[in-house]
Parts: sequence; C-alpha cells; structure tokens
Amino acid sequence: MSLESKHLLGLYGTSREDIELILDTARTFREVLERPIKKVPTLQGKTVVNLFFEASTRTRISFELAQKRLSADTINFTTSTSSTKKGETFKDTVRNIEAMKVDMIVVRHESAGVPQFLTRISNANIINAGDGTHEHPTQALLDMYSIKEKLNKLEGLKVCVVGDIAHSRVALSNIYGLTTMGAKVSVCGPSTMIPHSLIKLGVKIYNDIDKAIQENDVLNVLRIQLERKAGDRIPSLREYRNYFGITTERLNKFNKEIIILHPGPINRGIEISSEVADGPYQVILDQVTNGVAVRMAVLYLLGTKN
Repeated sequence: MSLESKHLLGLYGTSREDIELILDTARTFREVLERPIKKVPTLQGKTVVNLFFEASTRTRISFELAQKRLSADTINFTTSTSSTKKGETFKDTVRNIEAMKVDMIVVRHESAGVPQFLTRISNANIINAGDGTHEHPTQALLDMYSIKEKLNKLEGLKVCVVGDIAHSRVALSNIYGLTTMGAKVSVCGPSTMIPHSLIKLGVKIYNDIDKAIQENDVLNVLRIQLERKAGDRIPSLREYRNYFGITTERLNKFNKEIIILHPGPINRGIEISSEVADGPYQVILDQVTNGVAVRMAVLYLLGTKN
C-alpha cells in the first residue's frame, strides 16, 4: 500500500485510509525504536533536506533523527548562515538545493502556503513541518497516534483543543485529522482566540474550561504564542491562567481520567501547571518519542512511493 499523494502538505483532504496507513506504519517503526539497534536501511541512498526558516527544537530534531534511523542522508539548512542573508530569493535557494539531486524536502516557514509553492518548483517529495498558522500535519498525526496508543481508538472519542486556537497550526491539523478519524472535536479558550469560522467545520466551542474537562476524554493543550502577538488578545497571562489554565485542582473536581497532550514548548504555570505537565494523566514525553516513529512512517511511505 502507498499514500495517495506524493507530498504531505496538510491533513485537510487527507483520506482516512492514508491516515490509518501512516499510523499503522508508525506502530512498526515504534517497535524499531525499542530495539538495541534502532536503525533500518529503508531509505539508504535517499537525500533529505530539512529546510527550516523558523525556530524549532522538537520537530527539527525529530525529523533529523527519523531520517537517520531510516539511513537517509540528511542536510540541515540554516537560515542564519544561508545565501538568503545575501539577498537570494527563496525560489532560487530551493532550485539550487534541488540541483544537488535531493529526494525529499522537509520545510517549516512562517508563511502559510510555502509547502504548496514548493511542489510547483521542485520535483522532490515535500513534507510540511509547519507553515504559518495554516497546518502542522505530522504533529497532529503524532497526537492521534499518542491518543490511540493510550485509549486504543479514535472513533467516537471527545477531544478538546485548548488555548490559542487562532494562531495554532497544530489546532487546525488536529481538527481535520481527528474529524476524519471519527472523533468529536471541540476547542476551548477566550473568545478572542477562537475563530468563528470553526463552526463551519462542525467544531464545538467552549469558553468554560471546567465544562470542557467534564465533557471530554482528551485535552490537547496549546501555549499562548506570544511571538505572534497573541498576548494582545487577552488582558494578561495571569488572567488566562486563572480562567483557562489546566491545574490539578481543576482536574480533581471531576474525579475522572482524562488524557493530557501538549505539543510543546510548554509555558509552565500559564496554560498548564507543572504538576499536570509531570503528572499521571499527561503523555507529553510519549508524544515526543512517538513523533520520531510517525515521521519515520511519513518519510518511508513517501520515500519509497513508486
């Protein structure tokens, strides 16, 4: 079996069959990561460029590690030391990289639509590692994998994405992916951080975090993206914490088991307390490990596609 598309640009329009194939393949690679020798020759001879125009820790390292686990040759592009600082256009940068006969490009960019643009100027497989406030498909896939690993299903689960929805590419990819897989998706946060357009996607909207906790099986907690001026949409971080922060006290009100996810980086004491971030309900570090397996799956499925 193979993916329908040559690229992974987002989860909007991605079929249930393709998502299931990625998650099933990731399970195989998750087992590989538990072996003493964590390397397979699957992509030997393939060259992958990590084209990151935005800061990243987890996503970049996860992709690089996934590539090395699959025996691919990896090239890391650093904006600060590239010719873009000398005035070279993005288009010329990509065409020069492709002239070196690369097979796959993993791209992160502050502008939405850049991965789609790359498909028009490059013959390589393109994987979106986050474009502006548009999508972050591999993060949503690893979130779904982590939920399924813990609860053995996605169909019928109630999943609430909490926080700065307006600036989050993670939220949008989760909404598309989880809805496709049959989950009931909702969002929770200040009304200033929730686009009204989400109603058209069939997403339930909460402005009361206690009600969201009471009615859902999973919370995917997002940080306030201060670098995108998200702080201008709330009176203060203290007020946000008081009204929407996930704390042990809040979780204990309802005496129920609930799974807590967070894509990172975590702003401890704002969107989530340290007790919750390190507590028994969270699967945050599992997400990081699973991210390598999911990205191995995506690289493998695209890199071996006929």
